[in-house]
Amino acid sequence: MADLDGAVSNCFACPRLVSWREEVARTKRAAFREQHYWGRPVPGFGTPDARIGILGLAPAAHGGNRTGRIFTGDRSGDVLFAALHRAGLANQRTSVAADDGLTLRDTRIFAAVRCAPPDNKPTPAERDTCAPWLHREVGLIRPTLRVVVALGAFAWAAWWPVLRDVYGVRPPSPRPVFGHGAHWSGTAAPELLGCYHVSQQNTFTGRLTPLMLDDVFARAKQLAGVD
Repeated sequence: MADLDGAVSNCFACPRLVSWREEVARTKRAAFREQHYWGRPVPGFGTPDARIGILGLAPAAHGGNRTGRIFTGDRSGDVLFAALHRAGLANQRTSVAADDGLTLRDTRIFAAVRCAPPDNKPTPAERDTCAPWLHREVGLIRPTLRVVVALGAFAWAAWWPVLRDVYGVRPPSPRPVFGHGAHWSGTAAPELLGCYHVSQQNTFTGRLTPLMLDDVFARAKQLAGVD
């Protein structure tokens, strides 16, 4: 896993994403102007023998692209890690820096696209170019992985190629529709749960509430056999 994380961090495959992540790291946000930005692809984070996987879209420009850890240092991460802490899957409720002592239990977080994209919208070609990193990571935790929580429709759609390339399972046709609380169960592959993304747009408007997140992670723990 360490070798994979290092390889992810040194990827330059998508010119548009490379240009954007490096530009953000140079110009910075005013609140973080004294900080050194990571400005590179962001590897996954968590235990290498995870039973629960959390699949997101991509790092935030001034979150993971700044801190070097997925969901760390932004408002989405504030919501996500607080929920994981309530569920007993994280040792603390906040995540502000890569060296802040955060650890996860039975959980690994990764993204479908490893670089921060402009407007949080990677192109289909960028998604497909980045897919092998996701497939290799899932392959490494395959022996223990039991449940994947897909944060948003983009992550939900990114999971189906994993079935084919990692598990040798033909994806369902037609594809199950994404929705909060959606559940797909197949044979010889992890269960898949849908969850609205922990974006500010969803959490500030009440489309996604703490209780809704708690319900999803309680279900994930039950399916994964995590106490």
